[in-house]
Amino acid sequence: MKSTKIYLMSILMLFVLSVIAQNKPLTSDLKMKVYIDGLMKKMTIDEKIGQLNLCGAGDITTGQTASSDIGKKIREGKVGAILNLKSVDKIRDVQKVAVEESRMKIPVMFGMDVIHGYQTTFPIPLALSCSWDMALIENSARIAATEASADGICWTFSPMVDIARDPRWGRIAEGSGEDAYLGSQVAKAMVKGYQGNDLTRNNTIMACVKHFALYGAAEAGRDYNTTDMSRLRMYNEYLPPYKAAFDAGAGSAMSSFNELDGLPATANEWLMTELLRKQWGFKGFVVTDFTAINEMIEHGLGDLQAVSALALKAGTDMDMVGEGYLTTLKKSLKEGKISEAYINQACRRILEAKYKLGLFDDPYRYCDANRAKTEIGTDEHMNEAREDATQTFVLLKNENQLLPLPINGKIALIGPMADNLYNMAGMWSVAVDHHQSVTVLQGLKNAIGNKAEILCSKGANFVDDPKLDLIINNTEIPTIDPVRTPKELLDEAVAIASKSDVIVATLGEAAEMSGECTSRTNIQIPENQRDLLKALLSTGKPVVLLLFTGRPLDLSWESKNVPAILNVWFGGTQAGNAIADVLFGKVNPSGKLTATFPQNIGQVPIYYNHKNTGRPIDSGKGGWFTKFLSNYMDVSNEPLFPFGYGLSYTTFSYSDLKLDKQKLTSGGKINVSVTLTNTGKYDGAEVAQLYIRDMVGSITRPVKELKGFQKVFLKAGESRTLNFTITPLDLAFYNSDLQFKAEPGDFKVFVGTNSSDTKEGNFTLE
Repeated sequence: MKSTKIYLMSILMLFVLSVIAQNKPLTSDLKMKVYIDGLMKKMTIDEKIGQLNLCGAGDITTGQTASSDIGKKIREGKVGAILNLKSVDKIRDVQKVAVEESRMKIPVMFGMDVIHGYQTTFPIPLALSCSWDMALIENSARIAATEASADGICWTFSPMVDIARDPRWGRIAEGSGEDAYLGSQVAKAMVKGYQGNDLTRNNTIMACVKHFALYGAAEAGRDYNTTDMSRLRMYNEYLPPYKAAFDAGAGSAMSSFNELDGLPATANEWLMTELLRKQWGFKGFVVTDFTAINEMIEHGLGDLQAVSALALKAGTDMDMVGEGYLTTLKKSLKEGKISEAYINQACRRILEAKYKLGLFDDPYRYCDANRAKTEIGTDEHMNEAREDATQTFVLLKNENQLLPLPINGKIALIGPMADNLYNMAGMWSVAVDHHQSVTVLQGLKNAIGNKAEILCSKGANFVDDPKLDLIINNTEIPTIDPVRTPKELLDEAVAIASKSDVIVATLGEAAEMSGECTSRTNIQIPENQRDLLKALLSTGKPVVLLLFTGRPLDLSWESKNVPAILNVWFGGTQAGNAIADVLFGKVNPSGKLTATFPQNIGQVPIYYNHKNTGRPIDSGKGGWFTKFLSNYMDVSNEPLFPFGYGLSYTTFSYSDLKLDKQKLTSGGKINVSVTLTNTGKYDGAEVAQLYIRDMVGSITRPVKELKGFQKVFLKAGESRTLNFTITPLDLAFYNSDLQFKAEPGDFKVFVGTNSSDTKEGNFTLE
C-alpha cells in the first residue's frame, strides 16, 4: 500500500512538472491539492486529528490566549477551529498562537451562529422567508457576512434549511417553512449572500448547511427527537433545499441530532457518504452539531471511542466541542478499528476549507481593526434591516379596514412587548447589541412626533408561572413584574385603554419561546395574555393585535374576536421602526405565510401539499364533515390560515388565466399568463403564486405543489400581465426507483394569491 501511494504521488508530481514546463497555469483545484499534499506529508497523526477538533471559545480574553488551556492546545496542534469567539483583537490573539507558535503553523477557523444578521439583526429566518423576496434575503446574508467577517469570523452555522411542518418544534423559526421549492430558493440565496463569488475575499464567510438531514421532521415536534420516513418522502419533500444549498456551493454541512433508519445522522454512512458525496458530489466538510458524537452514547451505540469511530467512518469530519475525536481516534487507529485513510480524508477536507478561505495566504485577513470600526452596525445596514422587516410582516385580518391607523388622537400601546428591548431581535441573536434595538414604543414615538398621544402599559407578563418565565427568558433574572400583581397590571392597562381611541396590543411569544429546545404542546398565546386581550376588547375600543411569534400559532379565538391582526414575527434590531412604518401605512404589508397556521393543535402536522386519501372530503360539496370520509368530527380539514396567505391594505384580483398551449412536449415549455389588478385604494405588492398538480402518477402525488412565484408592485388601479413558464423539469419527481423523471399525463395549473385561492387551467405532458 505504501509503495502504491509513493507511486501515485510521483505520477502527480511528474504531471505538475509537465504543466509547469509547458507554461500552463495550474488549475486552482490542482494548486490546492499540491499545497495540501505537501502540508499533510509533514503532519503527525496527532496534528491531523487536531484539525478535526472544533472547540468552544471558553473565557478567552485579549492577551491571555498564550497562558490559557486553549492556547496550550493550539500550540500543540490540537485545535482546527474555534466556536463563538468574536472581536478582531481576540481572534488575532488566538490566530497568532496558531500560526506563530504551533509546529505546523496552520491557521484556525472561527465559526459562529450568524443566523439572521450579526450586530445588525434582521427578522428571524421564518419571517424573512415570508417576504418571498430572494434578492432581499440574499442581501441580508451579504450584510451579515460583511459584519461578521469584519469582526474576525470566517464561518457561519447557517443557513438552516430543514423543512418543518410541525409548529410544536421551536426551530421552525430558524428555517423557511414547509415547502421544498420555496425552501430551495431561500437556501440558494442565503449561500450566495454569505459566500459571494470569491471566498478568499475578506468580506465573505463560509456557509454551513444544517441540519443534515431531516431534523425538521422530529417526532412529536420535540427537539433532538427521532425522525423516520421513507426514501420517497425524503427525496421529494425534505431533501431538495439541502441539495440546492450544496449546488449553490456551500462549503460545509452540519450533521443533525436526529436518527435516520436507526442510525444518528452523525454516524450515518448512507447519509454522509453515499448521498451527500457520491450522489450529490459535495466536496466540502461535515461538522457535527454541538457534542453530537458524545450524545450517540445515549442513543445506545457504544462508548465514546466506539461512537467516534462510527462518525469518522460515516464521513463526519469535524467534532464540535465533544473532543471524542481528539481523545479516542489515535487509540482506535492503534487497535485497528479505523484506518489512517479516514483521518487523512477528514483532515484534508478541513485544510481545503481553510485554503478556500485564503487563510494560508493571510491568516489575519479577517482581522482588520478598521473594518471592525466602520462596517458593523452602520446606518446603511440598519436602514436595510428596517426596510426588510416591513416586507416580512403578514396581515392576517383587517376587518372594516381598521389598518392603517391614522396618526391622531390617543393610541393605547399595551402588552409585554410594548417597550421591551431584549425581545425585539428574536432567537439566535448572538451578536446583537440590544441597546441598539428599537422597541415598539420608540418606533411609534419616532413616527408620531407630537401629532398623537401614546398611552403605554405592560398589561401582563409574558407568563405568570415563575419557572416557565426563567426558561423563556434564558436568564436567572425573572421578568415577571416584581412590584405589581397580574391583576394590577391588567387593571392599569384597561384604565389606559378606556381613555384611548384605538388599542394596539403587543402580544404573543417572547423571543426565547421559539428556537432551539423550545418545543411547545400548547401553541396558543399564553393564557394570561389572552385574558388581557379579552379585557381590552371589552372596552369597546377598536383593537389591533401585533402578534410576536417564531412559529405558527393556534389563533382560532383571536381570528374570530379581534378586528385586526398583524403578524410581525420578531423583526430584528429595527423592529419598532418597521412596525410603525406598516401600522401607520407608510409601507403596505405584503408578507405571505410560508408555514400553515392550524385551527388547533389537533390538526398538526398540517401543510398545503399533502397527499389525498382514498376517501377525501370535498368541503365545497358536502360541508366540513361526511361520515366515512377522511375528516375530523369537531373541525374542518382546512387550516386557519393557509400556506401563501397574507392580506394587504389594498385588494388584488386575478383574471384571464391563459396557457399558450395545452400540450407540453419533452423539450418544450408552456407559458402561463394571468392578469393581476390592484383593485383597492393603496399602492401595494402582491406575491402571485403558481402551483401544479400531477393528476395521475406511478406513485401518489400531492394535491398541489408550488412551482413558481412573482412579487409584483402595482399602483392603485394598475393591471399587469404576469407570465410563468412551465417546463418538463418542473413536473419531475423521484419515482419508486428514486429516478428523477417527469411522467406523461394530465396536469392542473393553479395561479393565485395563496395555496387555497387560485384560478385553474389544464395541460398534458406528452
